[in-house]
Formats: sequence, structure tokens, C-alpha cells
Amino acid sequence: MRLDKFLKVSRIIKRRTLAKEVAEQGRIYINDVQAKASSNVKAGDELKIHFGQKIVTASIDNIQENAKKEEAAMMYTIVKEERVEQTEE
Repeated sequence: MRLDKFLKVSRIIKRRTLAKEVAEQGRIYINDVQAKASSNVKAGDELKIHFGQKIVTASIDNIQENAKKEEAAMMYTIVKEERVEQTEE
């Protein structure tokens, strides 16, 4: 499944266009390799997503073409969330 579609279906990012923009900005990594919106993801992959002031690391548990809200949370596991400190210049 495409990365942008997975992010939307799993509700990690609410809209596919937003997921595409985040990927184009180089803020998503799959298994420590910078990802494009069209990159394929599979169960067992690890995503690292930079959201503003934090980095979220998630492990993909399963892939579904579409999911209800309750099922979406079961598609991934949050491994860790770290805050990124702003450096003052």
C-alpha cells in the first residue's frame, strides 16, 4: 500500500493530500530511509514522522484497504514519541 494512503486509512494523518505534503518535505522515514508519498509500506515496517515539535515512531502491524475508526488504531503501534527542542540563534 502507498505510504500516503496508509497514513490516511490508519488516521495517523487525517488527509491524504496532507500526508503527501509531509512526505514531499522529507519528514517521513520508512525503516530509516527517507520516504516519498508513493513509497510502499508493509506490515513490520517502522515509520518515523516529524510533526512540528515532535518525532513519532510507529510500527506497522497490519495493512487494510479501508478501516473504521476503531480498526484504524490497530493498524499500527506507537513505539515512541520524542519532543524536538528548538535551538535559539
